[in-house]
Amino acid sequence: MKAIVQDAYGSADVLRLADIPTPEVGDTEVLIRVHAAGLDPSVLHIMTGLPHLVRLAFGLRRPKARVRGFDVAGRIEAVGAQVTQFRPGDEVFGFCKGAFAEYATARADRLALKPANLTFEQAAAVPVSALTALQGLRDKGSIEVGQRVLIIGAAGGVGTFAVQIAKALGAHVTGVCSTTKTDLVRSLGADEVIDYTRDDFVVQPQRYDIILDTAGRRPLSQVRRALVPRGTLVIVGGEGGNQWFAGVDRLLQAAVLSRFGSQRLRGMLATDNQDDLLTMKDLIEAGKVTPVIDRTYPLSETAEAIRAALAGHARGKVVITVIDQQTAG
Repeated sequence: MKAIVQDAYGSADVLRLADIPTPEVGDTEVLIRVHAAGLDPSVLHIMTGLPHLVRLAFGLRRPKARVRGFDVAGRIEAVGAQVTQFRPGDEVFGFCKGAFAEYATARADRLALKPANLTFEQAAAVPVSALTALQGLRDKGSIEVGQRVLIIGAAGGVGTFAVQIAKALGAHVTGVCSTTKTDLVRSLGADEVIDYTRDDFVVQPQRYDIILDTAGRRPLSQVRRALVPRGTLVIVGGEGGNQWFAGVDRLLQAAVLSRFGSQRLRGMLATDNQDDLLTMKDLIEAGKVTPVIDRTYPLSETAEAIRAALAGHARGKVVITVIDQQTAG
């Protein structure tokens, strides 16, 4: 099968299209004919091996797994001996091993049937980013109806989902983004939009019950000024910083600061689970959430897709198309 493989850490130049064996299916796994794969920040971290801490989990000198990609949407080709909830031909989305390939394996309990109203490309944009937004707002933020929620990075992969999920959960939502993306964020249902190139949410009088920070570049001492006295700051991942820790040190700082004062500062990494995929499926099929795709790239242009994502100008998600839906049989 064709796949994008990586044999060393580095820039997108380390990625190449190659023929490799089709993966074998374990007893609790399924084999997916990949139609589309989402591009999320973890792919970039594993590709570069930065921060260096990621190498402890994914390989000290080179990646243990050669094929990148976690977000997947496609059709099931085969099921393991212990799998009973899916069968060949089912259209699914979720989390897999090595999505940037024609075939990938996935645990059955990390998948759900694809939302009926989405294309494969749209479905592939959902898993990592949508579950990050959902778990950040619901689990870490303990969001309630009527609360004021600020989404920093509202036009990004996580942010576009967060705006819609917060509205679906009954919050008053303010999105922070750049000038060219304000119309997009409003179209997603944001009650207010702050253009960070012109206004600073920190110095404005409004205070928020929950802040979901998907950008990770403002000092915590500044961001927390925009919280109400008993508000919650949820930090999604960590960007910036040095090559060893990147934004991880910011998460550690949040954990320490939460011990002092009434505000809660929470770091988070999403967990992949079927229940939350089903929650998102329900929200999507109800018309409350729609994935935002910046652009799709064919599998052969995965390196170019990653370069575009690293430039930081994407509106929503970048998606890799493995099978063209118009020609798929």
